[in-house]
Amino acid sequence: MFPIYKDSYERLGKVPDAGTIAYREETIQQAKDLRRAVDYLETRTDIDHNRLAYYAVSWGAELGSIMLAVENRITAAVLVAGACDTQKELPEADPLNFAPHVRIPTLMMSGRYDFMDPLDTCQEPLFRLLGTPPQDKRHIVFDSGHAVPDVPKMKESLDWLDRYLGPVK
Repeated sequence: MFPIYKDSYERLGKVPDAGTIAYREETIQQAKDLRRAVDYLETRTDIDHNRLAYYAVSWGAELGSIMLAVENRITAAVLVAGACDTQKELPEADPLNFAPHVRIPTLMMSGRYDFMDPLDTCQEPLFRLLGTPPQDKRHIVFDSGHAVPDVPKMKESLDWLDRYLGPVK
């Protein structure tokens, strides 16, 4: 499933400025979009509803802690090249405020030299704040920028999801 969130892809409109009430309202709408997508998955008999993962890259990974905190039907997560937003957000749309409410197994992968989500000011604070037990969260840092190398990213993702959701049958 690949949800098309408000103001993305063919639903693109004018994205509100960060830190505004309009941005907060859009974040709420995007969380509703994810929940609606999971509602749809629950209507499918070919989907195991107890083994849903959230896999997100960049902007989707930045929203990850919000989405994972409000959608309790997801059981594991992989966040790639995203962390907290470097722009000042209203508290109710700030990913850092949602991180302690994330309790599911979460793998973060990012680049040491990421200029969008710096290691020391965005990646590490978000990882530390995740409410996931230490044994069920992992942060892998690659010697890269915002783009994480594909082959190790896929290997680590698949290993993580096999560990927490079981191998695909």
